[in-house]
Amino acid sequence: MTGALALAIHAQVENTQRAQEAKEAEGGIQKWKKEKEEKEKEEEEAAAEVWVGEEALRKARAEGPVESKLELHPLLNRWALWFFKNDRSRAWQDNLHLVIKFDTVEDFWAMYNNIQLASKLSSGCDYALFKDGIEPMWEDSRNRRGGRWLVSLAKQQRHSELDHLWLETLLCLIGESFEEHSREVCGAVINIRTKGDKIAVWTRETENQEGVLRIGRVYKERLGLSTKTIIGYQAHADTAAKSNSLAKNKFVV
Repeated sequence: MTGALALAIHAQVENTQRAQEAKEAEGGIQKWKKEKEEKEKEEEEAAAEVWVGEEALRKARAEGPVESKLELHPLLNRWALWFFKNDRSRAWQDNLHLVIKFDTVEDFWAMYNNIQLASKLSSGCDYALFKDGIEPMWEDSRNRRGGRWLVSLAKQQRHSELDHLWLETLLCLIGESFEEHSREVCGAVINIRTKGDKIAVWTRETENQEGVLRIGRVYKERLGLSTKTIIGYQAHADTAAKSNSLAKNKFVV
C-alpha cells in the first residue's frame, strides 16, 4: 500500500469516526432534549396535580371535613342520676343508689337511652336527677330550706304522658331553662306509685318567692299543662311533718 493510499484510508476512517461522533453527539443532544421535554412535562403535570390538590383542600376546608371527631357539648352543671327501690327490710338511705354522673349533652342521651323508662319501673321506685354534690333527700343541707313544685298524675297517664313529662323535666334541668333562677334548682324526682305517679322539681330556698314562682311558671309552660291545671309548691319542712306527704301548698301557678 502506497503512502498516499494509506493517508487516504486514514483520512476516510477519521472522517467516518467524526461523522459517527457527530451523529452520536446529535443523538445525545436529541435524547437530552427529549428527556428535558419529558421532565418539563412531568413537572408541569406535577404542578397541576398540586394545584388541584390545593383547590380540593380549600374546598374541603370551606365545606368542612367529611368525617370529624365527635365534638362534645358541655353542660353548665354536672348531674347525678339516682335510683330508689323500696325495700322495707332496709333503711331508706340503703335503698338509694347512685347510677351515673354526666356533664355533657352526649353523655346525658347515652344515659337516658340506656336506662329503663320511668313508666316501666315497678311501683315504689324513684328516679332522681340532682346537681352533683346534692343528694335527693330532705336532710341534705342544700335541700333543707327548700321545697318542690309537684305534678300529680292519674294512673291512666302513666302510659300516655309520664315519660314525656319526665323527659321534659330533665331537659329543663340540664338545659338551665329557668335562666338566672336555675341556680335555685337542686334537682327533680319522679315517684312511681300504685295510686298515681308524681314528678317534682326541687329548689333550695323556699323564701325566695320570686325565684320559686318564676321556676313554677316556666316549668308549667314547658310541660304544656293547660291554664286550668294547677300545680303547687310545698316546703320540704311541711312535707316532712306530714305522714301522708300531702303538705299545704305554699305557692300555686
